[in-house]
Amino acid sequence: MTDLNVDGMALAPGVVETIVSIAVGDVEGVASIGSSSASGLRSMFTSKSTTQGIDISVDDDDKLNIAVRVDVYYGYVLPDLAAKVRQAVVDSVASQVGIGVSSVDVYIDGIQFAR
Repeated sequence: MTDLNVDGMALAPGVVETIVSIAVGDVEGVASIGSSSASGLRSMFTSKSTTQGIDISVDDDDKLNIAVRVDVYYGYVLPDLAAKVRQAVVDSVASQVGIGVSSVDVYIDGIQFAR
């Protein structure tokens, strides 16, 4: 995967993916990032690999477009949970990388039951 070039700064995609992964993992109600069944199915149809269920691209305005795939715990209100994931991602990327986020798409791939 190539570096993300934003405002004259080159970032390895893994850097932003790690920041996003930690931010999403800290949101109450998120069970896991990147559903293994969904990523296995996606890999059959695409040659582009994603790390940890996170896909990042840069738009024409040098802002990030981020897509996150998660499994969530049963009992949480899904729109509220998705909004919390979006806010956590935007806040973490802005504070740690200093780059604006144009969009955060949250894909809920599955629901898990607490053990």
